[in-house]
Amino acid sequence: MGRIKAICISPKRGTVKNAVNLAKMLPDFGLEDDAHAGTWHRQISLLANEAVRKFSDAYALDLSAGAFGENLLIEGIDLKCLPIGTKLKCATEILLEVTQIGKTCHLGCDIQKRTGKCIMPSEGIFARVLCGGTIQTGDSITVLSR
Repeated sequence: MGRIKAICISPKRGTVKNAVNLAKMLPDFGLEDDAHAGTWHRQISLLANEAVRKFSDAYALDLSAGAFGENLLIEGIDLKCLPIGTKLKCATEILLEVTQIGKTCHLGCDIQKRTGKCIMPSEGIFARVLCGGTIQTGDSITVLSR
């Protein structure tokens, strides 16, 4: 079982996401008020906090939650090892399904400009929202099936 370390949204694409304590996750859409939400396969992006810390330490960066454009920063689950189709349960009622592992870093990524690297291609995962609900920082997240 893991924990939600941060929930991040942005009103506009191409900008750093900002952490919020509480958010509404909408079925087959994503996080309310997030620019990347929509009826597609990458409704939610997830990144392991452990991967962010390792990257931050390696490059002596002080990165805030949302710096890589992730919606959910997760502690305690090796996300990159979850196969497509894996179901994740968040809080009491939210159900996610992993739809994609990694993605090409977008052009103009500030972190890639500074370091020459980005962890989203190897560490980030994406999911669609099967069942929605309210999510808050500190909620549990559990791998239901692989």
